[in-house]
Amino acid sequence: MNKELYNQVVNSFFHCDPEAITRIFNEFLTAMQAQETMPPSSGMEQNYETAQANPEIHAIPGNLKDARDAIFPYFWGTDGWSSPLHLENVKGPANYASLVGALACLLKNPNLCTDTYSQRSNELEIKAITSLANLLFYHTDDPSGVFTMGGTTSNLYGAKIGIERVAPGTMRTGLQGKKIAGIVSTASHYSNQSVAGWLGIGADNLFAIPTDEAMSMRIDLLEEQLEKLHAEGYSVAFVTATFGTTDAFGVDDVSGIRRALDEFAQRNDVTVPQLHVDAAVGWVMSFLADYDSNSNSLDFSNQMLETIQRIQVRCRGLREADSISMDFHKMGWGHYPGSALLVNRRKDLKYLARTVEDTPYFSEADERRDPALFTLECSRPALGPFSVMASLNGIGLNGWRLLAARSVDLANQLKERLEKLPYCKVLNLQTDGPHVVWWVLPKGRDAKQIYREVQAGTMKAEEYSHYTSEIQRQFDKRSKSMSPKTDARLSFTTSIGYAPKDMKIPAWKAVFFNPKTDETIIDRIIESIEDLV
Repeated sequence: MNKELYNQVVNSFFHCDPEAITRIFNEFLTAMQAQETMPPSSGMEQNYETAQANPEIHAIPGNLKDARDAIFPYFWGTDGWSSPLHLENVKGPANYASLVGALACLLKNPNLCTDTYSQRSNELEIKAITSLANLLFYHTDDPSGVFTMGGTTSNLYGAKIGIERVAPGTMRTGLQGKKIAGIVSTASHYSNQSVAGWLGIGADNLFAIPTDEAMSMRIDLLEEQLEKLHAEGYSVAFVTATFGTTDAFGVDDVSGIRRALDEFAQRNDVTVPQLHVDAAVGWVMSFLADYDSNSNSLDFSNQMLETIQRIQVRCRGLREADSISMDFHKMGWGHYPGSALLVNRRKDLKYLARTVEDTPYFSEADERRDPALFTLECSRPALGPFSVMASLNGIGLNGWRLLAARSVDLANQLKERLEKLPYCKVLNLQTDGPHVVWWVLPKGRDAKQIYREVQAGTMKAEEYSHYTSEIQRQFDKRSKSMSPKTDARLSFTTSIGYAPKDMKIPAWKAVFFNPKTDETIIDRIIESIEDLV
């Protein structure tokens, strides 16, 4: 062995050199700061073939600067979503309190599988999970949960608990031909299809309930579907409600679903399906759940107070959920992955549990807590709890209330102004969140009347297809003519989740996830539409 070269490797990469590391990190921060002043990037040209053809690894050991040089072009070529013109989707910039937490985590690199591998980081996970559970469930007696690799995984956990409740032992024996069903809404996230497939019940056994105009699951049709599935010999394992749909921020009536499930189970003498709530997007509204509108210490407008009161009614439904998925890396502006599964009752984790005998090299594991005994993953990063707790306590409850309310307020302002234009129609006037979905038709069209005809089912499919093509063309026209320095980047969806008479509704979309976005950007959106038509 070349001992001198070996020592060089150890000294360069396994001894902490604060000066060298800080110097390189400052270079990244400087680049990040420079990019914050730039308009949104449409994406640098990507050449996957070149990347695949040149997977070089240096033969000679180098230093930390070589490590920096290997990744810097890709760092510079990745948008940080820091521009206030980013309104495309449920993505915003990571807050810098989260960065502090993430850096602390990366320096220690704990693995949350067991206390042995993570020590006090596991304690921090319990603290973070309980803090989030207190927000969403509102101080339940014995909540629990874990951080996961993403919202899809959190939804998978909720569905799996439901399967084990209606078909005990499936974790070990498999479905064995049992007819297991799950239920979602037509506006739910597509990842639920993946969950059904990966859990083995099959996407064909995941049944979607139509929504009303507010993109909320229709309880009457849910009740019909429950009875129909029971009559066909299905065991309904779970109903996944949505608290903030990805396009229009629709919120399901969780309390209404709870009543429907309990009455269904009692009427048919069956196990109550798991009521899981996908709150990946909408969870942040829970910061407003106990805001005192009477004292109004944050000086919200009367209009905003009315909105907050409607939000509070919806948030109360979360207390009746069995489990909830939430993504802190969305409107928590945290670092990926910041997803978590929350269960209302700690005892429900037993449906996922393994024994110490199943994990022989974790013989010291404590069945009361060690996550490796019930998580899908073995190795789990601690970025979630570190970034969440740093963010929650850095920004504080009132800070979060201001951020959430400001996003909703900007969305309401855009809705109000768009709705005044005769050739525009806001499609989610009945939702209270940071999303706006709408139509833009050519001048001379009565967008509201066209929408009423679609809802009533009096419009022919051919005529409707013509209008939807116009809506798409108007969006494409704006995209080609927009100024990258002044025009917000919007997005387009082919279906907002509400489909009256089975007619899917496409829409322009803006999502107010960036705290730096302000009224001047709304002014320019309206101007660009008026110029367009």
